[in-house]
Amino acid sequence: MSQPTPMAALPRKLRIAVFNRTFSPTGGGAERYSIALVEQLSARHELHVFAQEIDHHWPGVTYHKVSAPLRKPRWINQLWFATASWWATRSGFDIVHSHENTWHGEVQTVHVLPVKHSLFQGRRGVRRVLRWIKVVTSPRLLAYLGLERARYAPQPGRQVVVTSESLRPIMEAAYPASRPALSVVTPGITMPQLPISASRKSEARAQLGLPAAGTCLLFVGNDYRKKGLEGLLRALAQLPGEVVLAVVGNAAHIAEFRAIADALKLGARVFFLGALKDVGPAYEAADALVHPTFEDTFAMVVLEAMAHGLPVVVSGPRYCGIAGLLAQGTNALLLDDPRDAGELARVLGDLLCQPALREGLSRGAAAFAERYQWREIAQQQEALYFSAVAAKALPR
Repeated sequence: MSQPTPMAALPRKLRIAVFNRTFSPTGGGAERYSIALVEQLSARHELHVFAQEIDHHWPGVTYHKVSAPLRKPRWINQLWFATASWWATRSGFDIVHSHENTWHGEVQTVHVLPVKHSLFQGRRGVRRVLRWIKVVTSPRLLAYLGLERARYAPQPGRQVVVTSESLRPIMEAAYPASRPALSVVTPGITMPQLPISASRKSEARAQLGLPAAGTCLLFVGNDYRKKGLEGLLRALAQLPGEVVLAVVGNAAHIAEFRAIADALKLGARVFFLGALKDVGPAYEAADALVHPTFEDTFAMVVLEAMAHGLPVVVSGPRYCGIAGLLAQGTNALLLDDPRDAGELARVLGDLLCQPALREGLSRGAAAFAERYQWREIAQQQEALYFSAVAAKALPR
């Protein structure tokens, strides 16, 4: 990646449009990523946010509500958003930065696995032919693939940003033409005041309605299934009764997973908190984060928890991008198979029974997080903006 432009020597102030259908801190990691960059860069550049749902206010940022005449099916809304945002920003901006599957934008940040990869990875011969038949008979898949192909097509100044090194080879395999434009800009954090005092932990638990005593594990994720909550509940059933679980994320899944908790006789030990605008109190209230995800290109929640000095138990690099940066037993405990509730219960049991392990992981987590602060991440993003502007100015 090119070196960041020194903060005191910017060539000029840029007019930047940012696309994100949901611009709210409760939307998930991708949304918090885009929000943090907007906040960091708004004092230095003119930032305009284009979104269908806006729950954010920041000095110096201009917000543009994009209509949503048809929310479902989602692929039609995606086409609508791509078209409407293109029309609104086809001129007048130095940089268009998209966090969505749209064809318009010099900077395209990729937060999830490419649709093409998910559809065709590992399929050969008849299986690949059958998959193509499925695609050509599905307007939804054709729309997503068409948008994706246009999104990553080479253009003057185009920068394709992935959020982890583990996502880079996947992008290169799915869209080889994007290779020269690829860069990695990971999520970042703003370090809280550490250590978390006993009084702060107590106040956070009271604020969230969590038990004052006992060990509190934390799960944060909007897609409870993909992030492995069911396996975590089954592991919790094997742990001592004083261990409780706080679940933060999309309230739409609560009824289904509360039923699973009740079937495991965990009703009094699991606290569904729904989506929180500020997850900070949940990190302060918890004793460890558990993230047995099946698929995460980075997992921003893990970094946020580490910034709060929490020991983290997280799926290994095969499943989770940030795990490739972590060291087993030094700053995290990595799971070989997040679907194995028995393995998860054993790892959590070791964590709970070994105070020295918890303390070492806490120190290692905070030291790791220190290297990923938003002010440095924003400089990397800013350098890509100026690189794109310079490339667009070159004779074709």
